[in-house]
Amino acid sequence: MKPRFDVVLLTESRYLAPQECTPYVLNVLKEDELVQSALEKLGLRTTRINWADKNFDWTSTRAALFRTTWNYFNYFSEFTQWLNVVSGKTRLINAVELIQWNMDKHYLRDLEAKGISIPPTIFIEPQERTTLKKLQARTGWKEFILKPAVAGGARHTYRLREDTLQEYEQEFQTLLRSEAMLIQPFLNNVLTQGEYSFIVINGKYTHAVLKTAKQGDFRVQDDHGGTVQAYEATDSEKQFAENVAASCASLPLYARVDVINDNEGKPAVTELEIIEPELWFRFYPEAATVLAEAVKDVLKKN
Repeated sequence: MKPRFDVVLLTESRYLAPQECTPYVLNVLKEDELVQSALEKLGLRTTRINWADKNFDWTSTRAALFRTTWNYFNYFSEFTQWLNVVSGKTRLINAVELIQWNMDKHYLRDLEAKGISIPPTIFIEPQERTTLKKLQARTGWKEFILKPAVAGGARHTYRLREDTLQEYEQEFQTLLRSEAMLIQPFLNNVLTQGEYSFIVINGKYTHAVLKTAKQGDFRVQDDHGGTVQAYEATDSEKQFAENVAASCASLPLYARVDVINDNEGKPAVTELEIIEPELWFRFYPEAATVLAEAVKDVLKKN
């Protein structure tokens, strides 16, 4: 039987039938509309589906494109099981092996091993016996970031100083009982310059944005009051982003390379997003067409 759809855009329930269309939600819907429209202009049959929909027949689509599955880390075991099942029924974009690798920030070690600059990073594995004070003494960092190895949207991401360690110790110990954590030195340039996001599709840079935190905060995500604007990358920044994407075990069809200049002023990858990155097509709609064409090329190989 011929599949009903060529591409399913994966999202979550709150973006299928939103109860309140805030500017944030409208941006999500606009971005998906741009991608869906670009795919359909190429003759591809599409729909949007909640990844956790238990009633959807995943054999009814030739491919599933990750878009806004932004709650996956809250349902990590269910999402992991879903990946295992659905990857046997349809093609996932990005590929399931890349998704599984990218879900856990231990991937930063792999990037570093391939010569990609990242902030100094120490992982603390579940139930490891240590304290924030011991970690601070070990590193000598006066100020550092604490966050989970599996997370998104700045979930449980804290900026710590020597005089605030005790304030976060109980939370740290609670999290560490069940999940890996990591620490990195605080990169001061996030406050003065912001964080750059470079979008790479099919190995080639397409566009970029600059994200800045609101006054008094360090988190650049717009759901924490951060702002975003279009950014014109330099040739060296474009090359840097393309090199990061090319360092993966296989080339992702799309990727977002988040970069902050470190405390020596050199670019450092803070995140490589290839699961469900916000790609800001509203700033550069042409990139939605580039993605759609890349997806169609993948489907031709079936």
